[in-house]
Amino acid sequence: MSIERIGSTERMSKIVKHNGTIYLCGQTASAPEWDITEQTERCLAKIDALLEEAGSERNKLLSVTIYVRDMKDFAAMNAVWDAWVADYEKPARACVEARMARPDLLVEFSVIAAQ
Repeated sequence: MSIERIGSTERMSKIVKHNGTIYLCGQTASAPEWDITEQTERCLAKIDALLEEAGSERNKLLSVTIYVRDMKDFAAMNAVWDAWVADYEKPARACVEARMARPDLLVEFSVIAAQ
């Protein structure tokens, strides 16, 4: 059983690959002036880059869990998400409201993909 860890620190790995499955660490993007649209766009761009680094792509997403700080942002986040997945196979998805690690974080994505 082979497990490959990419971008590891003392706390976590950026990417973990095991048995043809890719796990990404939680993806956030924040600045005090960024709204949910900007944060979502930046998170999804980071996911694209990590998938490429791991040897995968958007069409191979298996599951995505989205954490939003406030469900009032659900529609705006979904508008960005829907455009991002429009031309691709859709993953299983869950979206929950959650307390974030910092007040400026409005959204976080947890991603599992096939290699």
